[in-house]
Amino acid sequence: MYEVLTLNKISPKGTALLDPAKYCFSDSVPSPDAVLVRSASMLDTRFDARLLSIARAGAGVNNVPVDRCTEQGIVVFNTPGANANAVKELVIAALFMASRKIAAAIEWCKTLKGQGDNVGKLVEKGKSSFAGPEIAGKTLGVIGVGAIGFQVALAAKALGMRIVAFDKYITPERAEALKDDAVVDSLDELLEKSDYITIHVPSLPDTKGMINAQFLGKCKNGVRILNFARGDLVNSADLAEALQSGKCAAYITDFPSDDLIGLEGVTALPHLGASTPESEENCAVMAVKQTVDYIENGNIVNSVNYPGVSMAKSGRKRVCVTASHDVSRDVKAALKDDLCAAYGMKKGFYMIADTNEEIDTERLRAIDGVIRVRVIG
Repeated sequence: MYEVLTLNKISPKGTALLDPAKYCFSDSVPSPDAVLVRSASMLDTRFDARLLSIARAGAGVNNVPVDRCTEQGIVVFNTPGANANAVKELVIAALFMASRKIAAAIEWCKTLKGQGDNVGKLVEKGKSSFAGPEIAGKTLGVIGVGAIGFQVALAAKALGMRIVAFDKYITPERAEALKDDAVVDSLDELLEKSDYITIHVPSLPDTKGMINAQFLGKCKNGVRILNFARGDLVNSADLAEALQSGKCAAYITDFPSDDLIGLEGVTALPHLGASTPESEENCAVMAVKQTVDYIENGNIVNSVNYPGVSMAKSGRKRVCVTASHDVSRDVKAALKDDLCAAYGMKKGFYMIADTNEEIDTERLRAIDGVIRVRVIG
């Protein structure tokens, strides 16, 4: 029986995929084989040697100590694309909010309570304070054309916007789909052309604080910026200065911070991007399927620290090896020649091999760099 720890409420549509004959799950498993998590922090968690995988029901894994997991042979999954539609819809809403000052207008209308028959006149007199441009015909710069950024680009294009996209790692398929628009070769070119900018990149050492004075200085005057990716992509002090000077007309974010809340031009939402029942179900289903496939078949799909390695079962014994570096030659030698294998390297090395030969697990574990050896079937 495999034991699964759920650190957050995981949608029943996901946990229903755990065969009760093979799995039990709860939020109080002391020594789990697998973990399902949404937003709970695991950064200070000590991991038992039994733990095989952690599946994050969402895209970002900044709440999981990925490097430490790699060192211990723990596969970390995420669920890219499962919440893309939910985030896309909120980003499109933010485009309108950035243009038409909708949030500020709603708050202003609340101040008219008690004015009786004067409300109509006050509305007509005060509405000009909330005027703003239409988005049709304007240029939207999309930084990061992953699952979310790509959907945002297509939706904004359907609303009549021109698209300028930048992503050093854009897939050929997405580049082809956006070929009628401008997939530019440099971030500077995007900044120079964009009336609105939406950012969809992960928080990494080279992206933290990327929206800074230098970034903003290359933008059009009055640029409107949307950040539904991560809060630390923004240098708050530089953005506040740009808002005060008028260089940036609006900043809409899903990641409130104390130093930006309440500033003129800032609309902060409480991280609502994936907060839809559909998104939570999609993420849970994907996380559970990936966990089960890894535990039962050794296959890895959508891992952030180990390579995507999958192979149909051949009916023979299957051995799965995690290591700090490529040990495929030594593993093949230990298993002799009667095998079929698949392997790759990401942060860590992973290999699946099917064989009819007896598997000498002790010999495999003795190979320099091997972290974990697991036999299935």
